[in-house]
Amino acid sequence: MTVVTRRAVLRTLAATPAAMPLIGFPHIARAAEFELKYGNNLPLSHPLNIRAQEAAERVARESNGRVEIKIFPNNQLGGDTDMLSQVRSGGITFFTPSALVIATLVPVAAINAVGFAFSDYDQVWKAMDGKLGAHVREAIAKVNLFAFEKMWDNGFRQMTTSGRPIEQAKDMTGLKIRVPVSPLSISMFKALDAAPASLQFSEVYTALQTRVVDAQENPLPIIQVAKLFEVQKSCAISNHIWDGFWFIANGRAWRGLPADLQKIVGDAINDAGVKQRADIKALNETVQADLQSKGLAFNKTDPDSFRAKLRAAGFYKEWQERFGTEAWGLLEDAVGKLA
Repeated sequence: MTVVTRRAVLRTLAATPAAMPLIGFPHIARAAEFELKYGNNLPLSHPLNIRAQEAAERVARESNGRVEIKIFPNNQLGGDTDMLSQVRSGGITFFTPSALVIATLVPVAAINAVGFAFSDYDQVWKAMDGKLGAHVREAIAKVNLFAFEKMWDNGFRQMTTSGRPIEQAKDMTGLKIRVPVSPLSISMFKALDAAPASLQFSEVYTALQTRVVDAQENPLPIIQVAKLFEVQKSCAISNHIWDGFWFIANGRAWRGLPADLQKIVGDAINDAGVKQRADIKALNETVQADLQSKGLAFNKTDPDSFRAKLRAAGFYKEWQERFGTEAWGLLEDAVGKLA
């Protein structure tokens, strides 16, 4: 039996021409100079995670392996409140809270979620890629977080119920509906005479299944990927709120990246965000038919009845005062008069 010694292997390597590949010898990967953790609350199948993975691969490639973004989807690192706390402390580098979630820390961030403010996506991106978005990013920076320029799309939110369908504002009376942990959402649904309950997204399916609440509101793709159609009967196309994801970073960690790497990461994340917007738009065109095939009934609503109820309850006036004249003015510049 021939025994190959370590010394013999080393002699062979030394004699191997530099250009000859060392087939069969393991490649030793270089550790990334910056390992960045990104947490979110969505399944891997959601366009947010698909595009985030593409961005992570682009960053690794363009940084020559200096930056590695590790993605932790589907509440692996905790609920929204937990991850918001972690990104503030530096436990994770990136997080994509919806505007309603980050508004618990930066109140003006909720301004895009004013009930029935946006009529279409043209108004949404005019506001959020423009002066209103810049105003919110400045506010986020004041709590030592960095917000990337392009918001990611969470879609227009729709209401689902386990009982009778919602068609007009009067159908909201007494309805036990899950809403995000958001003062604005609670205020709006109270103004509609509903009974809102704030729960983490990770708790929604079980709460609906056990009838802790009878209704919820989310964009259609979320209803689809979270399989909420299994525990709900009807969906009202209300478009009552447009919500997006702010892609945020821990401020100290972001400032710790050299300028060249900041550009690589920033460009990759912003470009991925724009692609994710197109994904959501395309998904919305097909998801309703898919949900109907799974047994969820759809109906239209009368948005004017909801706006009238909110005006009569003083909802718009209250939030105009709470957001302030400057922010409210920037919103109305994009969507027209509300209050």
